[in-house]
Amino acid sequence: MTLIRVWDRAPYSVDYAPGQGEDLVISFSSIGHDATRAPSPEFFGAATAGGRPALFVMDESRSWANDPGFAPAILGALAAAAPARRILTLGLSMGGFCALVAADVLPVTAVLAFGPQFTIDPARLPDARWQDWTARIASLRYPTAPLALGPQITLMHGMADDGAQAQAFPEQANLDHLLFPGLGHSDLLPHLKARGCLPGLVSAALSGDRRRLIRIATGAGGQRRARLQLPR
Repeated sequence: MTLIRVWDRAPYSVDYAPGQGEDLVISFSSIGHDATRAPSPEFFGAATAGGRPALFVMDESRSWANDPGFAPAILGALAAAAPARRILTLGLSMGGFCALVAADVLPVTAVLAFGPQFTIDPARLPDARWQDWTARIASLRYPTAPLALGPQITLMHGMADDGAQAQAFPEQANLDHLLFPGLGHSDLLPHLKARGCLPGLVSAALSGDRRRLIRIATGAGGQRRARLQLPR
């Protein structure tokens, strides 16, 4: 499938995969593995499964949606895509944080975020893992991850090293939080991918089938936050 560049104004670029149907997935890239290059599109297979259209948002500056070009980029890209009845925002780590921010900007149906940070502000929660990038952000427009009240939000965290970030998220009625004991931040997505969970999770999130989504996640070893006693 050919990707079409529909937005290219630094630091944001957005690629569009045309498809069929009334659903649209917007995938936000993580920081990636090569600091010398812009991130690549992520979740391509799960996002476009069944011929579904998708947008892939990449931030070369790795700003965690704090660059003021974030909202214009996703709004402009959405205008270039086919009209959608249901929209899912999706991402890993920084991409998961951006997927949550996007739900504050767009009329989103659901959010699926893997290992999102609750905050990259060291004054709120010291976490040095991404400081090479976060130290460059001049102003935090989003000091914490917003949790919109409209969409159904699903968060997933590996608890081996993401416990503090996971525990910082508040609980609310439209949020399901799945925790994976023994898995680290970098292990969670490969774990789910190896078990073939991603297409089902995306499909369940778009259709609003919370029961199926939770069943897929718990079948892969996740535990609902309310049922897992977190250390204080």
